[in-house]
Amino acid sequence: MLSSHILTRSFALITALSAVGFAQPAGNSFAETRSQVPPNGQQRAEAAQPITPEVRADILMARKMFREAIDMYRQAPENNPVIQNKIGIAYHQLVEMDQARKHYARAVKMKADYAEAINNLGTTYYAQKNYRKAITHYKRALKVTPNAASIHSNLGTAYFARRNYKAAMEEYQIAMKLDPDVFEHRGSHGVLLQERSVEERAKFHFYLAKSYAKAGNSERALLYLRKALEEGFKEKQKVMEEPDFAALRDLPEFQQILAAEYKVL
Repeated sequence: MLSSHILTRSFALITALSAVGFAQPAGNSFAETRSQVPPNGQQRAEAAQPITPEVRADILMARKMFREAIDMYRQAPENNPVIQNKIGIAYHQLVEMDQARKHYARAVKMKADYAEAINNLGTTYYAQKNYRKAITHYKRALKVTPNAASIHSNLGTAYFARRNYKAAMEEYQIAMKLDPDVFEHRGSHGVLLQERSVEERAKFHFYLAKSYAKAGNSERALLYLRKALEEGFKEKQKVMEEPDFAALRDLPEFQQILAAEYKVL
């Protein structure tokens, strides 16, 4: 027969467990109680789910640990075009263009209409100054996603590199209509690369200023005009005579920009 001491301890334990884990609010059924589990319970369940290799690799990419990211992406299923594209971007960041192109091509082979990977293939050709092939790939990507502002801006930049300024302006105008902030986006490690490297930066910014002025965005037109002059654009007379700047000429900011003396950055 159990001693009274043991019985007392057992009763105390059962009472404590009831208070902590088994007590229900008065008047609520068990089903009602379950339906009132706070969101935190769901959050804890979600947090308990394992982090995939792809997510880990994305974190490494954000930290600019590209080689480690590649190793982690390789732990994900290889027959996934998004993974192959992301491996390509990691190699691209390491300036290993042949490896980058190989993985972009794999992604496109797996998914023929993968516009982001087709675009990224174009950026590898652009990086190696094969602008004709870059243009071909950008156009192919736009057949899949004609409203992709970043790809239109890439196509414009490839035309700019070939000194086809008229076609470049047309593509920049389309890009700005689709996304007024298209040229303000900072580099990311998503699935689509936007080309930013140009040899003639002063002239590039001059044409961006023209594009923004034509789109009616005076603030950014003035910003890029100032950048063009800071980077060595010397044709101030051309700026004064440019029809696209007609609406800006009477602005004090425009006159100050032209009157200033610039030390080339």
